Amino acid sequence: MKPEDEHKFKNLKVLPKNITDKQLDNVMDEWAHSLGVHCNFCHVRNEAEKKMDFVSDAKPEKEMARKMYKMMNKLNQKYFGAKKDSLGMVMKSGVNCYSCHRGESHPEVKVPEGRRGPGGPPPGAPAPGGASAPQGDHKQ
Repeated sequence: MKPEDEHKFKNLKVLPKNITDKQLDNVMDEWAHSLGVHCNFCHVRNEAEKKMDFVSDAKPEKEMARKMYKMMNKLNQKYFGAKKDSLGMVMKSGVNCYSCHRGESHPEVKVPEGRRGPGGPPPGAPAPGGASAPQGDHKQ
């Protein structure tokens, strides 16, 4: 077997083994920009060799990225009918990392502010007739 026939990248678990340098760079750039992070968010640096150790699974963020990538692909296939490209990667459709992360490494889970219950005013807003709506928990 010629050296160029061997798999160039090691430890690829969700990306295709035959991915090219350019394709891998594009995927990593998209993920980094979507999360607003740099390589060291998921990858460790080998201080002895003075370079990044992209093969290492030392950081839990790398495994989380794999899980999120699989989840995204399942969503796109199941709900958006996404097909696979020639490498076997799900083609862009529906959702991607940026859909939720929007440049944040850990997107905040928020409940929308505003109305509580059907037709009621938001907390602190004037109630019908000008009185202020009561604050706090209204369990009876």
